[in-house]
Amino acid sequence: MEVMQILHMNKGVGETSYAQNSKLQSKIISITKPIIHDAVQEILHSNNIESMGIADLGCSSGPNTLLLISEIIDAIIRTKSCSLSLHLSATTELRVFLNDLFSNDFNNIFMSLPAFYNKLKQEKGPELGSLFISATPGSFYGRLFPARSLHFVHSSSSLHWLSQVPPGLDSKAAGEALNKGKIYISKTSPQCVLDSYALQFHNDFSLFLKSRAEEMFGGGRMVLSLMGRPSYDPTTPASCYQWELLAHALMTLVSEGLIAEEKVDSFNAPYYAPCEEELSLALKKEGSFLMDSLEAFEIDWDGGGGDQELHHTFDMVGSGQKVAKTVRAVVESMLESHFGKDIMDHLFQCYAKLVSNHLSKSRTRYINLVLVIIKKD
Repeated sequence: MEVMQILHMNKGVGETSYAQNSKLQSKIISITKPIIHDAVQEILHSNNIESMGIADLGCSSGPNTLLLISEIIDAIIRTKSCSLSLHLSATTELRVFLNDLFSNDFNNIFMSLPAFYNKLKQEKGPELGSLFISATPGSFYGRLFPARSLHFVHSSSSLHWLSQVPPGLDSKAAGEALNKGKIYISKTSPQCVLDSYALQFHNDFSLFLKSRAEEMFGGGRMVLSLMGRPSYDPTTPASCYQWELLAHALMTLVSEGLIAEEKVDSFNAPYYAPCEEELSLALKKEGSFLMDSLEAFEIDWDGGGGDQELHHTFDMVGSGQKVAKTVRAVVESMLESHFGKDIMDHLFQCYAKLVSNHLSKSRTRYINLVLVIIKKD
């Protein structure tokens, strides 16, 4: 699978679009809001900045894309109002770079900019200052920006996507696929599959850090939010069970004769949910950044609050459908490329039922890791 050419969130504003099914990602951004505010304020207090370079890596499209910009502007205005420091008042220019893969729906973002600019002017008035928004398509697993051009880097719900499927997973031992009947790490996966995924993530994240180290000013900060897991064991339900259920749905279609089992065996998701220790190790080994904080948050699969208790059949069905739509908006491009478009509706109907059944028995939640790091001088 050529991840860089295939992976993108569902485009447009239709029923299965990412724009209509990204409540989970919005919830994650809302959780990190105070963390983003603190990071921006620390940058402004520590640096004399006249033109602030900001990058949102893996910005996607839809309502969440421009939400970050609003949060940063709020943090800057709040910092100015609470400080008499002269160099803060000089920060009147913001350079915001929106990044995602080339197949991202950038046109959707561009079409929403005029209304976004007008809303900001009405709400912020002269305090807004100069704001320049541009797109920088390409993979963040490599250089994207000129040296020493960024002060703040943000990435949400993106770094768990790998640059490629781990090499070797298509190899066969004893005539059978290495990860037979599965599309990601599971309890039945052999150790070599777990090791391949862990190594691919380490290599990708290290390259990400190395690339950003060249692009950022000393004292700049990154706030990185990604799916993770609560322990060193990569087969915990919090990190892989959503993929387990999707594999189950695919195998249901195999039993119905709609797809070949070999197609399932040859599909492996370019995804990895790391633990805190893996992030810390990669950060220390790369050496260009200092860790400021690392926190873990639990989030319901459907993007609801952590205190929700859905026990009724109606609620379970609705929650399962919501989860299925959220997952479909994210992974359909990869599945469609491998299995074909015709089975997608039926596949996610099966998936919704499996999720509903699971949530009626166990309230499994995602683990979201939020890492704040500081570029060394």
